[in-house]
Amino acid sequence: HAADVLALADMTMYDAKDAGRNQVVVLSEGDERGPRTAARLHWQSRIEAALAEDRFELHLQPIMHIASGRISSAEVLLRLRDEGELVPPSRFVYIAERVGLMPQVDAWVVDKSLELLARMRRDHDPSFEFEVNLSGHSIGNPDIEKAIVASLTTHGVDPSALILEITETAAVADVALARTFAERMTQLGCAFALDDFGAGFGSFYYLKHLPFDYLKIDGEFVSGCLGNRTDQLVIEAVVRIARGLGKETIAE
Repeated sequence: HAADVLALADMTMYDAKDAGRNQVVVLSEGDERGPRTAARLHWQSRIEAALAEDRFELHLQPIMHIASGRISSAEVLLRLRDEGELVPPSRFVYIAERVGLMPQVDAWVVDKSLELLARMRRDHDPSFEFEVNLSGHSIGNPDIEKAIVASLTTHGVDPSALILEITETAAVADVALARTFAERMTQLGCAFALDDFGAGFGSFYYLKHLPFDYLKIDGEFVSGCLGNRTDQLVIEAVVRIARGLGKETIAE
């Protein structure tokens, strides 16, 4: 198929980039594929099978409000159940993005998340909220916007209960596109979180150019903050900025 040829060419290009850029990678005719390309093709088929057979799973990471000790929201984490193993996204998202499958994965996550959220709000806490991560490859994708709107309607969830997370690395690819997407979703009633704040060099640039409701302080600064003055100063600065802008912070 033409799509397979394009996917193979795309992954071979990334082999060249991984080898140090400005390189030539030759893909022999037949089955003699490079190890990286073969691995990527293998993962592509596993992701496609997981989508077809509903083998992705959602796990929830609770978010606690420090002042009250109350848990009224959670971040949705994606896992892939494959060959008896629970696979984290760090092992398959890169491939899914490279071969154009990430919008499908994100649409699945949004729909299943809102289905679960509707159940939680009905049975446990009517004010509960979910944070859902979006890949940079899905931001601005009209199919994702349609999927979000359709899922909110189908499951009867108030849009204000959905917090969409954008990572700095996702936003940096196309800030203008990320901004217009965030503005449209905000008009719909959804909230936004800027994830991994402080991890990239463009952190403060995004404060100016992206609408957001929450700043999620990167775990790198949080995990050792009890004994590290630098971490404490970074956290203090981010919290102060967020408060000055009327926003909230979440420590990862």
